[in-house]
Amino acid sequence: MNYFPSLLNNLLKSSLSLFLWFNVLTLVSCDSNTTSISQSQLNSDRYLASRRIKHAMGITTVEGTPNRVVVLTNEATDHILALGVKPIGAVQSWWGEPYFEYINLELQGVPVVGEELQPSLEKIAALKPDLIVGSKLRHQNIYAQLSQIAPTVYSETLGADWKDNFALYAQALNREEKAQQVMNQWNQRVADFQSKMGDKLNREVSLVRFLPGQARIYYQDNFAGKILQEVGLQRPNSQRQDKFAEPITLESIAEIDGDIIFYMTFDPQDNRSTKMADKWLEHPLWNSLKASKDNQVYQVNDIYWNTGAGIKAANKMLDDLYEYLLNE
Repeated sequence: MNYFPSLLNNLLKSSLSLFLWFNVLTLVSCDSNTTSISQSQLNSDRYLASRRIKHAMGITTVEGTPNRVVVLTNEATDHILALGVKPIGAVQSWWGEPYFEYINLELQGVPVVGEELQPSLEKIAALKPDLIVGSKLRHQNIYAQLSQIAPTVYSETLGADWKDNFALYAQALNREEKAQQVMNQWNQRVADFQSKMGDKLNREVSLVRFLPGQARIYYQDNFAGKILQEVGLQRPNSQRQDKFAEPITLESIAEIDGDIIFYMTFDPQDNRSTKMADKWLEHPLWNSLKASKDNQVYQVNDIYWNTGAGIKAANKMLDDLYEYLLNE
């Protein structure tokens, strides 16, 4: 009997079986990998389920990670740029061509959708945003109309609450991890400044702002006041108040004295505020102030210290503190 053909046939069958099993295992493996990739995608930002964002006007449902964002305040524009988001529309800055100088380059090509006090609903709608960011302080009366265009999230107010607003926008934009990175960097800078200042933190810092026809003392409940408080600088007794600001006259100029005076001018269209500041700084009563006698009076940028009001502006303000108080 010839066993060779039978043996050959068995070998061929075994080889074929091994081949088929190999392919089955390969397909299973590939299918397993595909399932893993799909699960990873489902867990990624782009595929997140809708989120409910609690804000000043209630609760708004936001889908996934918005990438067509319109911003209606200068503060929000600063904040979302820091989060790595370029808006598809923004309100014009209080002054600039058309945006503040320190963010103008990042906003090249971004269309203006009106002014912070009067955004254009028509221009906003034409951009087809998937998220609108505004403020109850500025836009309470148009919230319903904006919400018909896209999910809309409002901060309660502006300035003093800049950190809370930053966290709110990060949540709405689904960029909380990025926000944490940005705030970690900020906290490191603040700690470094405090360490280098040492006992100099006991110096009293006064904050004044000149507007057309008016001078104001800025207390602690404002953007710059909160930052001065955070970095540990002291304020004169008269300015240690949880208030925004109050007008002041030359007759009560002693209230603005301190070891150091920082002053800013708000001049969006003309030089009336600068002229007001010059009038005060040339007055004998001003020259009698301790800070003036010690040459510790510094003019600072109103955008960084007040109107910008976002994390990028905060870092610019901290740059000024390094420069004027530490010569860095």
